[in-house]
Amino acid sequence: MGSCFSSSRCDVFISFRGEDTRNGFTSHLYHALRAKKISTYMDDKLKKGNEISPTLKKAIKTAKLSVIVFSENYASSSWCLDELVQILERKDKKKQIVVPIFYGVDPSDIRKQKGSYTITSKRFEGRKRKDLDKWRKALNKAASLSGWDSLSIRPESKFVEEIVKDVKKKLKVLEEEEAAIMATASVIASTTYVGASAC
Repeated sequence: MGSCFSSSRCDVFISFRGEDTRNGFTSHLYHALRAKKISTYMDDKLKKGNEISPTLKKAIKTAKLSVIVFSENYASSSWCLDELVQILERKDKKKQIVVPIFYGVDPSDIRKQKGSYTITSKRFEGRKRKDLDKWRKALNKAASLSGWDSLSIRPESKFVEEIVKDVKKKLKVLEEEEAAIMATASVIASTTYVGASAC
């Protein structure tokens, strides 16, 4: 498994603000997930020549679980906010698992859109009002999900370890559910086939 690219389905998609956590926390999380053989998508692993937007959309769409690393400057990026909207759409439509991580930020600031999480038309000049409204709703919804708070577990290595255990557990449950569904479908298909043969 390990890392994956746009041509394969990943277990985990990580949404993060590069300038905040790419070379620190998110990098450690990515490598810890890979070390546990969990295929993980991180946007600095794009193949050269791929368009970023369609590639990210595909990675979000095909991931089983998304990790959102909310950090100080996450909401200053329209790119991150668009990813967030897409992730939550997948959660609603396809029951994708979403794991928020509050890295040095207070979830209530995200829910209430205070400080660096304030979404205004002045801050995002040129964006349509409907985009701003989508982002506000997505931030509120994501911050209301049960997640991980970086200030609650120290040192950071222990924090990463606990998140990886949680992700692995969630993926195992999902895998078991998918196997049960496949087994049921197989029984139904064979029963239908046998019934059709008897006519």
